[in-house]
Amino acid sequence: MTTTSKRHQLLIDGKWVDALDGATIATVNPSTGETIADLAAATDTDVDLAVDAARRAFDSGPWRRMPAEERARIMHRFADLIEANADEIALIDTTDCGKPFAFIRDVDLPNMADLVRYMAGWATKLEGRTIPLSRQQPNDFLSYTRRQPVGVVAQVIPWNGAALAATWKLAPALAAGCTVVLKPAELASLAPIRLAELAMEAGFPDGVVNVVTGTGADAGAPLVGHSRVDKVAFTGSVETGKRIVSAAATNLTKMTLELGGKSPVVIYDDADLDKAVDGALGAVLYAQGEACTAGSRMYVQRSIVEEVQERIVAAVPKIAIGDSSQRDVLVGPMISDQQRSKVVSFVDGALEQGADVLVGGATVREPGYFLEPTVLRGVTDTMTVARDEIFGPVVSVMPFDDEAEVIARANNTTFGLAAGVWTSNVGRAHRYAEAVNAGAVWINCYNVFDAALPFGGFKHSGWGKEMGGEALDSYLQSKAITVSMA
Repeated sequence: MTTTSKRHQLLIDGKWVDALDGATIATVNPSTGETIADLAAATDTDVDLAVDAARRAFDSGPWRRMPAEERARIMHRFADLIEANADEIALIDTTDCGKPFAFIRDVDLPNMADLVRYMAGWATKLEGRTIPLSRQQPNDFLSYTRRQPVGVVAQVIPWNGAALAATWKLAPALAAGCTVVLKPAELASLAPIRLAELAMEAGFPDGVVNVVTGTGADAGAPLVGHSRVDKVAFTGSVETGKRIVSAAATNLTKMTLELGGKSPVVIYDDADLDKAVDGALGAVLYAQGEACTAGSRMYVQRSIVEEVQERIVAAVPKIAIGDSSQRDVLVGPMISDQQRSKVVSFVDGALEQGADVLVGGATVREPGYFLEPTVLRGVTDTMTVARDEIFGPVVSVMPFDDEAEVIARANNTTFGLAAGVWTSNVGRAHRYAEAVNAGAVWINCYNVFDAALPFGGFKHSGWGKEMGGEALDSYLQSKAITVSMA
């Protein structure tokens, strides 16, 4: 079974198998609108088999019992295979989801390999503590803690950069000693399937990594609500996240959520405008805005609004738009015609409310699902386009006057994932970073990620962290053990 074939199967207990009822769903290249493969469409019976396999692998298999150094060696082999197959993985992912090849190959793939190695290093360092009891004689008891894997983990990932999303989920879970059932988005499952093939090649025991493809209703819902799953890790929209919380509540399943964002980027009048305008546009146009960190609210100090807008008008037409597999393309297609229509509706709604298009906005209908980068002006904070997550290449330029005002406006949102600021005033930059309600803040840069740097949001943007040592916490549980020394 290879990802160059037209039909792809489920990975359950180390074997590639069809869905029990034989059903499939098509996956489409958003750059062309053409069907590129058929995926096995799992249902609750297939999910049961995958969870049972993960359960056996955790309860009686070798993975969590093998020496941590051996687990780490397997993970290092996995990282090596990711590096060795980076060009192929990037081409598969860009063809499937439309994220430009250059971003996947040059940014995502190195991050993926680094993250697997970083988490492999943690496998030998999951230590407990010895704790002196506060109300007992020092020599009466010995108390200590053990950090143990939480168990079987259901991981549900989105379609925007599926290879990276899968790795962010898999690496800490595997380092902790958990077993996994991974459910990719039905719109972009091919790269996670290829990663699963490489995981098998690296030597993960059967049942440690399982992959079920299919729709959210037929495969995702029974997985997150499964009684034999110990933890759910989800990345996606707030609305879907709320449904998953409800489904998992019946079993009190542990959960981490990486949800949406409405990230503010701020440009002060003392900023280096060459870097600030380029960075602020990149903040929203990275992956054509189909990113949870997209900086779709651009606050510009009033004294430089006209100059910033002139720079934007000059810059946007030069941005390369096209087939995501072409290396020079910076803005690829929307994942689907439905998603493009949703994004266009945000723009239309803003225009009806009194905003206007500064530059861009044209829809290219054939072939593929393209939308030009769209910059709006005349937007107020109360407009839908300034409050809801767009998930497309649309940004609103809004003037502000002073520091207190822009911090208050930046925080006037239900989200809290990311934020950016461009200024040469060090004190002001740090005051903004301290005051803004966001889990990631970038100063004079944007979308800088590292395996050692935790990532996760506040408020409706989610619970818990991806990457960094903090990501492991949600895949481990602490056990307190006390021994009488009498």
